[in-house]
Amino acid sequence: MSRPVLEPTTEHPITVEPTRGRVTARVGGTIVADTSSALTLREAAYPAVQYIPLADVDQSLLSRSATSTYCPFKGDASYYSVRIPGGEVLEDVIWTYEHPYPAVAGIAGHVAFYADRAEVTVDAGA
Repeated sequence: MSRPVLEPTTEHPITVEPTRGRVTARVGGTIVADTSSALTLREAAYPAVQYIPLADVDQSLLSRSATSTYCPFKGDASYYSVRIPGGEVLEDVIWTYEHPYPAVAGIAGHVAFYADRAEVTVDAGA
């Protein structure tokens, strides 16, 4: 079964730009990611999303999830769960497009955190 592949348009714009400043992601109060190399993805009317290099994420806290989704603009997404101190595992907190479509190729090697499951802050002064 073939899935649609869509390109950004003026009706559905997508931009990827370097984030100015330091980005920190906390899950359950634990710092999971800290970087000055994040990318800001803006898509249509959705809130901007910070994509953090996987290399700047504490991967010892991550476990690959079986969850996958598809976006016709970005491609196939895979997910990570996060184990916080105390042993609690929070499912599917992080997503990544390992092989994104060309229009958003810059997000390869980066991950994003769900805003309702993580606290992501941007310190523009850093």
